[in-house]
Amino acid sequence: MINKIKLIICTAGGLGLSPYFPGSCGALLGVAIHLSIAYLIMPQYHTLLLIAAFVVVSLAHFLLNDWAEAYWQEHDSKHFVLDEVAGYLIVPIFFNKGQLWQIALWGFLLFRILDIIKIPPARQVDQQMKNACGVLLDDVISAFYAIAIMYIGYYFWRRYCGI
Repeated sequence: MINKIKLIICTAGGLGLSPYFPGSCGALLGVAIHLSIAYLIMPQYHTLLLIAAFVVVSLAHFLLNDWAEAYWQEHDSKHFVLDEVAGYLIVPIFFNKGQLWQIALWGFLLFRILDIIKIPPARQVDQQMKNACGVLLDDVISAFYAIAIMYIGYYFWRRYCGI
């Protein structure tokens, strides 16, 4: 029973078990958490609750990383998606300009693309840090790249489209 609970947590409720794009499917839990907080909680608490969600998911990641590696018998299994969930949550913590659907859509797409291609130093972290910290850190780096692109896009959109 304990292993089933760990499996459910590691796979973001089973999303990471998808045969297609398990990391992206797993990151959708981060989007769901983000949207749930935005729709259900008073705005002044959004960032605080997103930070709390990031901390909880990151703690689960660190506590279950070794178990997941033993379970799937590989480092950073594609089905262990807590790093993707935590990585996505970084985006709405640091970027909240524009409409909610735009933040969720562009944040998700940019984060996943950048996490897949792993722009340095994310690539070096992924290749050289073969531990729980490295598994999570490359996603955090990719999230900050996504945030930077979103701020640049927001600036140019506001400046040249006058919105």
